[in-house]
Parts: sequence; C-alpha cells; structure tokens
Amino acid sequence: MSKSYVAVLVVLLVAALLGMAVAEDPGYLLIAWRNMSVETSIWVGLAFLLALWLLLNLLRALVRLASASSRRVNPWSRRNRARRANQVTTRGLLEFAEGHWANSLKLLRRSAPHADQPLINYLAAARAAHELEDYRESDNLLREAHESTPNADVAIAVTQAQLQIARGQLEQALATLTRVRKDHPRHLYAIKLMGQLYLRLEDWERLEQLLPELRRHRLHSEADQLALEKRVYSALLVQAGKRTEDVVTGEANPVSRVWEKLPKPLKQDSTLLETYSLQLRASGAEVHAEKVLREALNDRYSDRLVHIYGLVRGADPARQLSSAEAWLAEHPHDATLLLALGRLALRNHLWGKAREYLESSFANRRDIQTCAELVRLLEHMGEHQAAQKMLRQGFALMVHDLPELPQPSRA
Repeated sequence: MSKSYVAVLVVLLVAALLGMAVAEDPGYLLIAWRNMSVETSIWVGLAFLLALWLLLNLLRALVRLASASSRRVNPWSRRNRARRANQVTTRGLLEFAEGHWANSLKLLRRSAPHADQPLINYLAAARAAHELEDYRESDNLLREAHESTPNADVAIAVTQAQLQIARGQLEQALATLTRVRKDHPRHLYAIKLMGQLYLRLEDWERLEQLLPELRRHRLHSEADQLALEKRVYSALLVQAGKRTEDVVTGEANPVSRVWEKLPKPLKQDSTLLETYSLQLRASGAEVHAEKVLREALNDRYSDRLVHIYGLVRGADPARQLSSAEAWLAEHPHDATLLLALGRLALRNHLWGKAREYLESSFANRRDIQTCAELVRLLEHMGEHQAAQKMLRQGFALMVHDLPELPQPSRA
C-alpha cells in the first residue's frame, strides 16, 4: 500500500470525525465588545483563527522575501559590501602572488575593513608594503591587524618577526620573538625563527641551548640539523680557544669544557675533531691534542688530522713518531702523512730520516710547505747547493699561476 493512499485515508478519517463532532454539538461562541457582538459556532471560530494564523505567516514570509530581495538589489547593503570586499581581496591576493606589490597593497588595504577575514588582508598588505620597502606602512598595517583581530596576536607577532629579520632589524626581532616564546613556549615556528635569529646574531651559546628543542620537534631535516649542530659547536670551540688566556692556573681548559658538552656522535666528526685539536694547540694544550688526534686516527684515518698531528708536540716525541709510522703501512704514498713524519723526525733530531720523508712527500705531491721544510733542513745540514735547487723548485710553484708578462733581458 502506497504512502499517498494511506495519507488520503487518514485525511478522510479525520474529516469524518470532525463532521460527526460538528453535527453532534456545534457549540456556541460569543464575542462582545462595546456595542458590537459576534455569534458563531466554536468550530467556525476555530477555523477563523486558523485562517488568521496562516495569513499572518504568509505576510511574514512576504516581508522576509522583500527584505532579502532588497539586500540583493541594494548595492550599499552589508551583504553586497562584503561580497565586493571579498572579490577585491581575491584580486589583491592574486596580485600579491604575482609580485605586483603596489597593486596588491592598494586592493588589500581598501577591502580590509569590509572583508570577512580582515586579518588576511592586513597581513598580506603588510608583506606587500615590506616588499616595497615602505616599512612604516608595513608596521601600521600590522597594528591595524591587531585592532581588527586582537586574538590573533601570535600570528601577527610571528609575521612582524619575519619582516624584522628580513630588514636586518635583529634586535627588534629578538624582542618580538622573546615575547612570543614567553607567552607560547611551544609555538614551533617561533622556535625555528628564534634559531634562525640566533644564527644571524652569531649568539652561539643561546643557539646551543635551543638545539635540543629543534631536534626534538624535527624542525629541520636531519642533514640540516646535523650541519647546524656542527657549525654551532665549531664556533663555540673557537670562542673557547680565545678565552684560554684568561684561564686561572688549575682551571679546566675552556676548549675541553665545550668538547665535553658535545653529543657523542659529534665527537666522531673529523671536522669538529680538527677544530678541537687546533684550539687545544693554540691554547698550549698540545700534549692533550696529540692524545686526542692519535686516538681518532687509530680509529679512522683522515688527511687533515694527520697534518695537525705532525704539528703538535706530544709528551713523548719518539712514541708520537712510532704511532705515525704505523699508519704508513696502509698509506705508503700519502704526501700529507709523509710530511707529518718528516716533521716528527725533525722533532726527534733524526735529520736523515726527516730528509727522506720530506723528499718522498715532495715527490708524491709538489707542495710549497714541504718544499720550505726541505730548504730549511738542507740549509742547516750545510747542503746549500741542494737547498738552492729546492728553493728554485719552490719558487717555480709560487709563480706557476702568474700571467705571462714581458720581463727585462738578463745582463
């Protein structure tokens, strides 16, 4: 049985019941007011009230329809102003995306007061003004953004910090981000911006304190995070090396204190080991530097570390030479190792062995430092002719890249 058929049956049943009720007792209704009176049955009165209720609802619907139509037709209605503002905002954002900063600023500025989301207009307009280098207008727009949307203070402050960093206003950006970090310590982008700012300021100590947060929240790729950590600790080691002159006797070396703070994986990095050993040598802790280099080279060979190993003075020069000679078995033609061995042989007063190592190094790689060491050694050994020959070879290395220019003829 269909629903419509059931509905018809229900309507007929209700009509029949009403008809029976009216026939059995139509009732009586009297309405009197001053000299006027209206007499009718209850059922007719109810029908009249129902018709009146329907008429009032119809009139209300017509009024709403007329009002809505007037809003659509009236160009000054709030609805139409908002619609036009949104259209201008869209055009302004397109101009912004295309890099037409002046047009974008004009459109976004004009539509902001009537836009659904004025914050977007003000922030984009502030960036457009920044690109036009109108920094005063950019700051004014950020203030208007705050007035239009006070609860968006974080978004506004972050945008302001970005623009300040781009302008080189690093101290102002630091104050802005410090305020954001104080009120919202877990705001990830603020943390990342703070890291960039410390890097620009070369504030290595504060950046070092921020490194764990940057790593924990994975705000950089692993490669970028590792490169940042290396740069920070390398700078801290150099800073510590400059402070060694003020160290009181008995205090720990500042360079070693920094090294102890390094994460264990970074202590295996050859670049940081090189910086560490150079700063130890510069601060006079050559014995410790020799030990650090020896342990590192026994674990993993590195040309750069070998070069420094040949420069530092260990506690036992003979043992130092022996350790370096052990690496010669696997690197017999390494010019850097041979130069280091020549220098270590000189430190042990083994003049002949030193000459042999230095000549072998120069034969494998014609290097000006090796040449200088050989010239100095040969001069002190009294072999002036050999020293002069080596000096001419070194001079040839120095003038190798000079342009070909006319020279006076020999007398």
